Amino acid sequence: MSTKTLYNYVDLGLMDIKNIDLPEKAKRNTKARLIRANKRILGRSIDERSPRIDTRKDFGHWECNLVLGHKTKDDDVLLTLCERKTRRFIMIKIEDKTSASVMKEFDKLREFYGSKWNRIFKSITTDNGSEFADLSNLKQVSKTLVYYAHPYTSYDKGSVEGRTGLIRRYIPKGDRMDKCSAEDIAKIEVWCNSLPRKILNYKTPEECFDTEFDHIYWRR
Repeated sequence: MSTKTLYNYVDLGLMDIKNIDLPEKAKRNTKARLIRANKRILGRSIDERSPRIDTRKDFGHWECNLVLGHKTKDDDVLLTLCERKTRRFIMIKIEDKTSASVMKEFDKLREFYGSKWNRIFKSITTDNGSEFADLSNLKQVSKTLVYYAHPYTSYDKGSVEGRTGLIRRYIPKGDRMDKCSAEDIAKIEVWCNSLPRKILNYKTPEECFDTEFDHIYWRR
């Protein structure tokens, strides 16, 4: 039985659940998408990105986002990344939403992956928030290409945006992020990466990422 059939049954009232009980279906819509251009783009536009990246056939192309807790300057935030092919998800809690804090974490990631960085992070697509203003500086220390989405167009990086919905099941919008321990964040990340995905032939993002990871580390 297909997913569409089950959704139709819900719409017809043939099941014991309603649309409001489905985390994803209730927020989907088919309205035309409008690209607004009244905001400057910080660097290389997504229009310059290779069409092949859209196919998700190649590993190493990421999307990046920042998830807020309580909208005050004294709360932590989450830096999130999602690899487009495997849907592998990374969550990093940082002290604020400044570009300096964001770049500090990327420096740590580069150090962690070392000589393999350029093969694991071939490109990063993010939005035009001021917190990502310095991200394009990665090209000075690596081969990573950074692309900025169209202004006010979250679906340009829909993979990482979709993971935000999963995070909100554990950290509702408005809750303080600094109340979450590193262990709490790690548990949410593991849960996100352990969900079998239909689009991955019911494998988990973790399994798919490990396969790609092995190819990089064991390929001569």
